[in-house]
Amino acid sequence: MAVFENAVRASSQARATGLSVISWVLFASSGSLAAAVMVAGWSPAAVTSVRIVLAAVLLLPIVATLRPRALRFGRADLWLLFGYGLLGVAGVQLLFFVAVARVPVGVAIVLVNIAPVLVALWVRLVRGTRLPGLAWVGIGMALCGLALITQIWQSAGLDRLGVAAGLGAAICSAGFFLLGEHGAGKHDSLGLTAVGLAIGAVLVAVVVPPWTLSASLLTNAAVLGGLRAPVWLVLLVLAVFGTVLPYLAGLLALRDLPAVLASVLALVEPLVAAVLAWLLLGQAIGPMQLAGAAILLIGAVLVQLAPQCL
Repeated sequence: MAVFENAVRASSQARATGLSVISWVLFASSGSLAAAVMVAGWSPAAVTSVRIVLAAVLLLPIVATLRPRALRFGRADLWLLFGYGLLGVAGVQLLFFVAVARVPVGVAIVLVNIAPVLVALWVRLVRGTRLPGLAWVGIGMALCGLALITQIWQSAGLDRLGVAAGLGAAICSAGFFLLGEHGAGKHDSLGLTAVGLAIGAVLVAVVVPPWTLSASLLTNAAVLGGLRAPVWLVLLVLAVFGTVLPYLAGLLALRDLPAVLASVLALVEPLVAAVLAWLLLGQAIGPMQLAGAAILLIGAVLVQLAPQCL
């Protein structure tokens, strides 16, 4: 019986790991899509606002029609829904773009991806769960690999507000994993994703109302590799494949995946983003970045192999 239970647990974790990787690969694809839209004349904040609002507008009616029970939450769940929408959707997106606007992109990526350390510290200090030493080694290696990929040492003086925004995005990202882990086991992932995106959409719309943007921006041409497409089509793909599906896959993964491991797997995102930027935008990948990718992946594997007493 114990052997069977272990096999089932391993199968569930393997499936959850696959979903988590798919989630972050899809999130990574949003970087190149958003970059193409920004080159076409959009600001980072405007892309974020339209992306989240459009995702909520598309998903919420579908869930309400096909699975209305998924949207039934109790009064005690309001803190979870608001926290998930505020931190996991609106906060991490907006603060990351504030950081990108004030510090080099590589620095901003490293700052927001401190989230695995914050999640691990929360699990250790607040929950009182002792993490395996191998998990800490893996997290450290993954962060070192990330630093090599982004070549953070090339940055000169850093803007304090930009650094603060990057750290704020890391806190919000950690909140995404911890709240998602808490909510995924209790609620329907479709409903939680839909309501979280809706709350996030309201919050980002207050900062950057999408209806105030010029309609002419939607017809500008976005260039991806050798392809040209209207901005509205790229935004639609960004909303579906770069927002709705990765958020949903991430929540499904958190049903069977500890938040610590899921947060480390998120470090796959900048790696995939670098590869897509090379393929779609012509941004070269150097030997140092390849070495960093190898170290990052080894670190992620070590966390995966650590005893899962999380």
